[in-house]
Amino acid sequence: MTSTMLKILMALLLLSLSFQAYGQFEEWCIADEQTPDDELQRAMEWACGKGGADCSKIQVNQPCYLPNTLKDHASYAFNNYYQRFKNKGGSCYFNSAAITTDLDPSHGSCKYEIVP
Repeated sequence: MTSTMLKILMALLLLSLSFQAYGQFEEWCIADEQTPDDELQRAMEWACGKGGADCSKIQVNQPCYLPNTLKDHASYAFNNYYQRFKNKGGSCYFNSAAITTDLDPSHGSCKYEIVP
């Protein structure tokens, strides 16, 4: 392999790595499965109330109502809050009731928002 080809390959490798490092990183906020239900409930009520999350899609007959579990509803509420406010200082903490994931939690007609 010539020196020129080696330099080109190295440049392409570095360029590829820089795109991965600086590319858009997708992250969702979901309920931590280890959190007790009463804590999840309080955190979800805060997110949907004072927190400012739009929880309309987890209401009856809406796209994210099913599955009708506290964990699923809390995950939707946490993510909605996180996506709305992460660029304004909001976090995915919820008193340790939530965690971030790079796996899209969307399912069926329930689409979890992602904001760059």
